[in-house]
Amino acid sequence: MSTGKPTRELTVGEIISTAFSLYSARFLLLVTPYLLGAVLTGLLTVAILTAITLPLTPPAGADFATFWNWFGLFVSTLIVIVILLGIISLVVGALTGGTVIKCVSDILEEGTTSLSEGFTFALSKLPSLIGAQLLTGIIIGIGLLLFIVPGIILAIMFSLVIPTIVIEQVGVFESLGRSRKLVSNRWGKTFVLLLILGIIILITSWIASVIASPFGAFGSLVSGLIASLVSPIMPIGTTLLYYSMRAREILPPPPPPPPF
Repeated sequence: MSTGKPTRELTVGEIISTAFSLYSARFLLLVTPYLLGAVLTGLLTVAILTAITLPLTPPAGADFATFWNWFGLFVSTLIVIVILLGIISLVVGALTGGTVIKCVSDILEEGTTSLSEGFTFALSKLPSLIGAQLLTGIIIGIGLLLFIVPGIILAIMFSLVIPTIVIEQVGVFESLGRSRKLVSNRWGKTFVLLLILGIIILITSWIASVIASPFGAFGSLVSGLIASLVSPIMPIGTTLLYYSMRAREILPPPPPPPPF
């Protein structure tokens, strides 16, 4: 397959086709970060849920004070679990996504890459990657609360923040404006691409959760391993979208219309 970066703007079909071609050609390289991330996330999740257990529900007929004490302990314990799992997900997600984007970028730019170089680079950009994920997550979350549509628009607007940080090596706030500029006048196209990639990942995740349900406490580990086989499609697709939008930027402007 051709590994050169796009010299023109690609259609949604071309981006998806190229993403799957690259995915199949470099399957082991691009899946390995997500497999390792799934193992780490799953083991840490099991460890946290084993070490921090939710308090048992009070017996029927317990007085109000007993119930209130249980409720306070339940909520505080649940918050601790959610925060810890959120931190793990944020860090692992930033490293895996950043590693794959860097590897895909190297393949498109230079024709070669290595997992160690991709991981080392992603690790060096970890604060920016985490900061960008947190900031865009908060902004998009607020947008979703405002009748959903603003959240979708913001998700499209900031869809290229992570590829911009990795490839152009810019800061968090600069990446927001850069992403917005790259997808400008291509909102519908970006939405369709993200929707298709998201549906693929959601279906795979649902199948993974069904398969993993009999495994009890290790269900999250099994589910994560299965889902990780398809997860690279999203960063591959957004990286190709980034280069497609970059190619659009450098194309010569159309000739002026005739005077008459």
